[in-house]
Amino acid sequence: MDQPINEKERRKKVLKDIIRRLHHGLPVEEAKDIFEREIGTISSLEIADIEQSLINEGMSPDEVKKFCNVHALLFKSALLKVTAKQESKAHPIHLFKLENREIEKITNHLKELIKERGKYKGEQLKHEINHNLDRLRGVDLHYVRKEQLLFPFLEKYGFMGPSKVMWGKDNEIRDIFRNALSKIDEPNQEEYIDKYLNPLIEEVEGMIFKEENILFPTSLEKLNTEDWIDILKDSNEVGYVFIEEPKETSELVRELKKTMIEDPNVTTDGAISLPSGELKLKELMCILNTLPIDITFVDKDDVVKYFSETKDKVFLRPRSVIGRKVQNCHPPQSLDVVEKIVSSFKEGKRDNADFWIKYRGRFAYIRYFAVREQDGNYLGTIEVNQDIGNIKKIEGEKRLLDEK
Repeated sequence: MDQPINEKERRKKVLKDIIRRLHHGLPVEEAKDIFEREIGTISSLEIADIEQSLINEGMSPDEVKKFCNVHALLFKSALLKVTAKQESKAHPIHLFKLENREIEKITNHLKELIKERGKYKGEQLKHEINHNLDRLRGVDLHYVRKEQLLFPFLEKYGFMGPSKVMWGKDNEIRDIFRNALSKIDEPNQEEYIDKYLNPLIEEVEGMIFKEENILFPTSLEKLNTEDWIDILKDSNEVGYVFIEEPKETSELVRELKKTMIEDPNVTTDGAISLPSGELKLKELMCILNTLPIDITFVDKDDVVKYFSETKDKVFLRPRSVIGRKVQNCHPPQSLDVVEKIVSSFKEGKRDNADFWIKYRGRFAYIRYFAVREQDGNYLGTIEVNQDIGNIKKIEGEKRLLDEK
């Protein structure tokens, strides 16, 4: 039975006050006493709504992220009293949970290794830890599927908390994982376990709790059937980790894809509607002209139909080329090669061809791709040119966070 509106508001006010006071130093045990006395039980949706409300009111997502472990600890016993919805074996949430069970097997094995570390001789313990950390790498894909498929649908309902807070926690775990891997050769085994391995296990298992007791139940409340269908259809593209896709899921996805409408169309306001999004004509033109590659499209009758007008073309492309046969756009020396490539595309023998040459002080990478419909019907050939001179010089890494 739903709570009266005034009771909901009272609970929300008390919970927000507890969380604010936690952020200002209120001891967790004291917060627990207030919670038990004033609230008693709580749903995952209430916690998620409160954190979202605090963000809306100006609390920094980083501040919420900093204390979300404390929030989970505070509400843990109350959350565990609430029975979660049951999902079918094909449901995305069920698949997330199956992966979590496998993640727990790895963390439990790591905890067992730590507990029994005295039994291992020489390098044995390090090798066992390294083996299990290597297996645990797959947790990244679990997080990616959550971030790329689940979060966008929550955002659609104005629920930005997971994107702003949990994604940040996922990245913290990724950093902790990298440290645990890079420091495994540390000579002081006990220090390595205390400083790197135990924090990793704690955070990974803490994320499982947050997902299953806050994120997943909240998602089940917020998202509708159509949303879950869309998530399921895209899950294959992202992939699963630690588990095989259940038969029920693959059969359902196969049936769903039969109903998907993949044909583009033009909307009433003149935009181009595609299965993966919608663009205005001017947006499309500017996107194609901004890409750091030159694109030329030749149709199924070998007629040049389009080329992008980038600022720094590798090869000259005057507009007079439009409408010409592609065979007439190449010097006689290369005509045979061009015709062989196009013929092989038409016959379905090849799908691409690559070349690279030095041209007027630049290093040109020239690629041809067959353009086909879903049924394999040949529509034409696309030529993509790019100066890769500077790309060939790249070494090491430059991460997004390195950008200042």
